[in-house]
Amino acid sequence: MRTTDGQRGPEIWIRGPVAAPEPVPGPYESVAASAATPRRFSWLATHGGAGASTLAAVYGGHDCGRDWPGPDAPSSVLLVARTHATGLASALRALEVFRRGDAPPGLDLDAVVLVADAPGRLPRPLAQRIRLIESAIDVYRVPWVPSWRLGDLSGEPPRETEPLSRLTGANVRRAR
Repeated sequence: MRTTDGQRGPEIWIRGPVAAPEPVPGPYESVAASAATPRRFSWLATHGGAGASTLAAVYGGHDCGRDWPGPDAPSSVLLVARTHATGLASALRALEVFRRGDAPPGLDLDAVVLVADAPGRLPRPLAQRIRLIESAIDVYRVPWVPSWRLGDLSGEPPRETEPLSRLTGANVRRAR
């Protein structure tokens, strides 16, 4: 404690906060290299037919299928599952693998992406399972897209997936 003009207290109370010095680029670092670059992701399907290939085609990133990302693939993982009972159960099993630390070293689980298995509202039991997943990790929802079912990935992604577009850094153009 320091005394100034009869005041007592920690030095920070007396003189106020001190600004941190600006970091200086090291000899191997340039200002351009330190600029933020879009993060790259590996789409990992938790079950067959989850939609990882479609999402990789629409939003970019590496499609791992149902295999762990290889050494050349991005280590940031997005788990993909359908919103039916089997899909949600497989997503929960995959989350448990990461929670236990049984995933390959160096992988970073960023979120779960749930792809609608049918148009319309989810039955209550499935919505409750999704809330369980959301209590453990960020969840991004992708609605039913009829054109994707037919293999037409040329249109714009659904408006509801804008948060997913921001996460993946997808360069999605929107007509407004």
